[in-house]
Amino acid sequence: MFTLWTLIEASLLCLNAVCVLHDERFLAKIGWGPNAQHQDFGQPSMKSQMLNLIRSIRTVAKIPLIFLNIAAIIIKLILG
Repeated sequence: MFTLWTLIEASLLCLNAVCVLHDERFLAKIGWGPNAQHQDFGQPSMKSQMLNLIRSIRTVAKIPLIFLNIAAIIIKLILG
């Protein structure tokens, strides 16, 4: 059954996955390391835009994600 809670939980899990990605261990192995800045005709490439998105999510969502995870765990414990 697809509910609003499952959508919130899925987005929380995706945010956790993005924040856990490590530059040197995982992203550098697939060519997306910290120094992978490419320009295509003066415009940033899709790869560099994705890297900037990952870094900005990691910067902005790190602290609120801790509290969201705690709240989700408590809700899961109470409601099952």
